[in-house]
Amino acid sequence: MKGLLTHLAPRTLRGRLSLVALTAASLLMAVLTVVFNVTVDRHLWHQADDELRNRAAAVATTVDMSGPHVRVLETVNDRLLDTNVWILEGGRLVEKPPSAASAGPLYQAVDRLAAQSGRACATVTARGDRPLRLCSEPLSGGRGGAAVVTALDLDPYRSSADTLLLGSLVLDAVMLLCTYVLTRLSVARALRPVRTMTDQATQWSAVHSDDRFGAKEHPAELTRLGTSLDALLDRIRTALRYEQQLTAELSHELRTPLTRIITELDWWTRRPRSAEETRAIQSVIGEAAQAMRTICDTLLNDARESARNPATVPGTADVVSVLGGMVRHVEAPDQVRKAVEAEASVLEVGVPPALLERIVSPLLTNAVRYARSSVKVRARGIPGAVWIDVVDDGPGVPQAFISELFQPGRRADADDGAGLGLPLARRLARAVGGEVSYDATHAPGARFTISLPAG
Repeated sequence: MKGLLTHLAPRTLRGRLSLVALTAASLLMAVLTVVFNVTVDRHLWHQADDELRNRAAAVATTVDMSGPHVRVLETVNDRLLDTNVWILEGGRLVEKPPSAASAGPLYQAVDRLAAQSGRACATVTARGDRPLRLCSEPLSGGRGGAAVVTALDLDPYRSSADTLLLGSLVLDAVMLLCTYVLTRLSVARALRPVRTMTDQATQWSAVHSDDRFGAKEHPAELTRLGTSLDALLDRIRTALRYEQQLTAELSHELRTPLTRIITELDWWTRRPRSAEETRAIQSVIGEAAQAMRTICDTLLNDARESARNPATVPGTADVVSVLGGMVRHVEAPDQVRKAVEAEASVLEVGVPPALLERIVSPLLTNAVRYARSSVKVRARGIPGAVWIDVVDDGPGVPQAFISELFQPGRRADADDGAGLGLPLARRLARAVGGEVSYDATHAPGARFTISLPAG
């Protein structure tokens, strides 16, 4: 049953809202119809009773109670007054309608009402299936109890009630139809901006447009929706730009060693080579292949970290303990001293420990590689952030190379890795709202500064 209702439910938002409005209107109209018809029905009953009492009061004026027995006086409107009127005294029938029988269910109902001490009314079915309303009016002044009982045919009142019920049902159907049509039109007009936004999004996705929805000329709800969609589009564009950059870095970095391999193989196959030349070519090819493997490992590790989305995973890291472990385990020449300095014993950074290691590791590796005698890692806290300085006393970065320091694939030394460490460190830091920068004024040696949000 539930599956059938789900299948029959409208698929569109306009249809569902229209159905909800129609259901609510149906319930309201049903309640109003029932209340209206019950009120009308009771009003008709009271109107019938009032008519019977008025007739009984008029008949009572023609009854003489001064003698030993009740006597009916003759009047000009005697025939009109005698219609559906019974006069009884102490159970004795004094007068009845000309067409009424002196026995039967109708007479029994009249006799019961006349026997009651006060006014009373009842509904009986007589003369076929036609309902009659009976009301008794006691007469005072005589020796015995006397009463006037009048009858009224309820068919006209029932017919009026049925006509009103049918009219109210027809009116309800018309009102529900108008409600449904007007609701669909109103909802369609209200959702027109949403349809426009959908068409715009479809068009923009097809042509890679830089347009955005903005907040002008939209209701408050659609303004919030447009703002959210703009932010989502910006994030998607950023992710696409990141993927394009990663692809460009991969193709750029793999092109150089691959070109060396192709060149060496082409030179080696042009003519026979000596064993020494072959070993040299094999050494160059092996170095190029190792460089390609290093590039692939670096980018794949970055992709795995991005798949786990470390920039959005909540977590904090103790800077001092993480830096201490990294400095202890990094390989360095015997003459290079390594040290970690912190202005406090506990510094919390708002990134997971693994991400902190990924950011600091390339800077620490470079510092150990170029340092003459010492490498220092300093951590200090400022309002809302933690700064980490990686300082060495090596030759520093050549002045001509500073502008290309964080460019993927750029290396000051041809033997200095794949040129992806510093760009990757900066990209990871920026992904969490931080930064990696180089202090060109520091001398001697090199100083890199990492800023990350505080935990």
